[in-house]
Amino acid sequence: MRDFFSSKASRLWVVLAGFFMTNAIVAEFIGVKLFSLEKTFGFEPVNWTLFGQGNLSFTLTAGALMWPAVFVMTDIINEYFGPRGIKVLSYLTAGLIAYGFLIVFMAIGLEPADFWRTAHIKPDWTAEEQAAMRAQVTDYNAAYGIVFGQSLWIIIGSLVAFLVAQVVDVGVFHRIKKMTGESKIWLRATGSTLVSQFLDSFVVVFIALYIGQQLPFLQVLAISIMSYIYKGAMAVLLTPAIYLAHYLIDRYLGHDLATAMKETAQQG
Repeated sequence: MRDFFSSKASRLWVVLAGFFMTNAIVAEFIGVKLFSLEKTFGFEPVNWTLFGQGNLSFTLTAGALMWPAVFVMTDIINEYFGPRGIKVLSYLTAGLIAYGFLIVFMAIGLEPADFWRTAHIKPDWTAEEQAAMRAQVTDYNAAYGIVFGQSLWIIIGSLVAFLVAQVVDVGVFHRIKKMTGESKIWLRATGSTLVSQFLDSFVVVFIALYIGQQLPFLQVLAISIMSYIYKGAMAVLLTPAIYLAHYLIDRYLGHDLATAMKETAQQG
C-alpha cells in the first residue's frame, strides 16, 4: 500500500477520482432543487419561445453547479488514464449513486421520533417566529421525505444519461486525439463535452419528463434545448480551466512521466 501512494501517478489518480465521484454524487443529491439562473445573477428570466412553447428560461437543477467540474474531470482523467480509467470510474460512480439513493429511501422509511417532527421550531423563539416557521414547514419528517424522496424516473433518467454521456465522451475524445495528436487540447476536451452533454441533456429530460411525467413532446424538447444551451456554454467557458489543469498536472508529474502516461492512455 505504501508503494502505491509513493507513486505520483497513483496519488494523482486518487485525487482526480475522489474529486470526480464527490462532485457527481453531490450533484445528484442536490439536484432536487430547481433555481433560476437569471434571477440568481439579478436578471429577469429570458422567457424565450421554442416550438411554440413559451416562457422558457434557464431553470436548472442545483446539480448544474457541480456537473461542470465533472466535465473537466472526465477529460483530464481521460487524458492521463485513458478510456478504461474513466469508464471504470463512471460505472463505479453510478453504482455509488444508486446505492446512496437506496440508503436515502431506507432512511425516509424510518419511523421518526415524535419530538423530531417539530425539532425545527425552537422553544425559545417568540410566538410570531414559531408561527412563521410552522407556515413554512409543519412537519420536519414530511419535509425530509419531500426533499430527499426524488422521483424514481428522475433518478433513472439521470443515471442513464450520466453513463451514456461518459461513454460517448470517451469515444469522441480519443477519436479527436487520434486525428490531432497532442495539439488542440481545446478541440478534444470541449468538442467531446459538447457532444456528450447534448445526449445527456436530452436523455435525462426525456426519461424524467416525457416517460416519467408524460409531458408533451414539444415541451420536453424545448426544455432539453434550454438545458443544453447552459451545458454547452459552460463547456466552452471552462476550456481555460482544462488548460490550467493540464499545466499543473504536467508540472507535478514531470515531463517524462506525463508524456508516458498520455501515450499509454492513448493506446486504450
